[in-house]
Amino acid sequence: MLLFLSVPQPRPPGARTRAGAARVARWRRLRLQQLRRLRGLLRVLRGRPEAGTRRRGRMALCGQAAGAASLPSELIVHIFSFLPAPDRLRASASCSHWRECLFYPALWPQLRICLRVSPAEQPRLEFLMRKCGWFVRELRVEFAAENYLSGGGPGDGGGADTGTGGEEVEALQLSARWLEVLRTYLELVLCVLVSIRNNRNLQKFSLFGDISVLQQQGSLSNTYLSKVDPDGKKIKQIQQLFEEILSNSRQLKWLSCGFMLEIVTPTSLSSLSNAVASTMEHLSLLDNNIPGNSTLITAVELERFVNLHSLALDFCDFTAEMARVLTDSNHVPLQRLSLLVHSVSIMHKSLDNMPNDEHWKALSRKSTNLRVYIMAFDIKSEDMLKILKPSIPLERIHFDSYITCVSGAIVDLISRQYDKFLTHFILMNDVIDTSGFPDLSDNRNEDPLVLLAWRCTKLSLLAIHGYTVWAHNLIAIARLRGSDLKVLEVTEESIDFDQGELADQDVDPVHNLIEQVSLGLGQPWHAVMDIESLSVFTEPNRHFYREMQSFSEDI
Repeated sequence: MLLFLSVPQPRPPGARTRAGAARVARWRRLRLQQLRRLRGLLRVLRGRPEAGTRRRGRMALCGQAAGAASLPSELIVHIFSFLPAPDRLRASASCSHWRECLFYPALWPQLRICLRVSPAEQPRLEFLMRKCGWFVRELRVEFAAENYLSGGGPGDGGGADTGTGGEEVEALQLSARWLEVLRTYLELVLCVLVSIRNNRNLQKFSLFGDISVLQQQGSLSNTYLSKVDPDGKKIKQIQQLFEEILSNSRQLKWLSCGFMLEIVTPTSLSSLSNAVASTMEHLSLLDNNIPGNSTLITAVELERFVNLHSLALDFCDFTAEMARVLTDSNHVPLQRLSLLVHSVSIMHKSLDNMPNDEHWKALSRKSTNLRVYIMAFDIKSEDMLKILKPSIPLERIHFDSYITCVSGAIVDLISRQYDKFLTHFILMNDVIDTSGFPDLSDNRNEDPLVLLAWRCTKLSLLAIHGYTVWAHNLIAIARLRGSDLKVLEVTEESIDFDQGELADQDVDPVHNLIEQVSLGLGQPWHAVMDIESLSVFTEPNRHFYREMQSFSEDI
């Protein structure tokens, strides 16, 4: 510091003229003030102060006389723009001046929040949304009801009860837990919607709330919702707030709502003005709780969205008339189309109005870059044969089954029809009895999965659980696709070995499998040991929703 101060300073501009004397004096005063301010800041930041000066240093840091607080607010905002969001929130507890700077709108252009449906989250959510909800431009909120069906929690009573009495106690505990989940969920949704109701800067709005558990009698959420909200006031308030947000929006480009419990109604989109609807670039409406034949959007409503680049809907809602609307000359070419095929929707709606092969050809001609992402929940093979038209530019497909298994014929059909487009193939069967996984290659000379890897030259992701995958077929898949197959996820319990191979090999078959697959892929590989570590297996709805978001953004 002494060396810095002793260096001869350059001659100020205008020092040789009489007219520059005042400027010289002013220049020296400003430089002296800057040096004093720099000395004070370095004195505070040099290290831990002495015991006698600790309090004074802390006051200098947070006060207005000297220190970091003397810097312009714009500079503090710029410095803290390099901090991640959690560190910004922790720093806001330092002093009121920092808190004011840290919640400057430029620091929070987007919020991406994943919330546990727990009462402990509500105060934190209210604080964050109160600070940022009125100006944030991109808001993504995911609600996660963790372990709401698991036993052994507080007040569960352990596992001492058995027999019929134990089942009754367990049912009562489940009912109490589920009622609390729904009650908290409604409060959290209200908190989010109230905070952004007057935000006219909102450009991207995304909500995900998969707390709907399906049973044979219907949705578990609907069963208990009447107990949590018997007169329907909260649900009606949520729906009105959502429509108010849409009507107040002026810059909304992205609207995505997935599996939110009764938040979107068939009349919600009518709240959008024509000016906003005509500039919307992405629209996603996924909900399997709509009763009867109701749809969240009609072909007439879709005519207003002339600038859509990506669209995500329930497959039963995507009709032939919608396909015709999207091929009109006044619409921009659609780039991404995500479709959810759910057994619940097929039960209540018909597949008769779905697009035929000619409609898909017209869509492909309209947009040569159109790509389709399909997720199928518990769909029968005969229904899939109707859905999978040859002209669909299918890039990704995700099967998730609890009751109905995918047949080898469906896998073979996919590999034949979509060999030029397919990049992602996920096959999931969530069976309880792991001793009898279905074998896709049963009574067949060639394995459908190997043929899929051979025909689909763009395949980059393959994930399998709940279906038998023979070790030699897995090695063949790795060798066929090589390093182009970026992700190969197969659960350990899905892999089986031929008895003849086990008898003939002198080496450990598991070690040999890992070595051969790793060599084929050109990277280290191992089977998935813990299925809970991958959301694609444990949370298929959430995985599909996140993949759909990235799929739609990747244009």
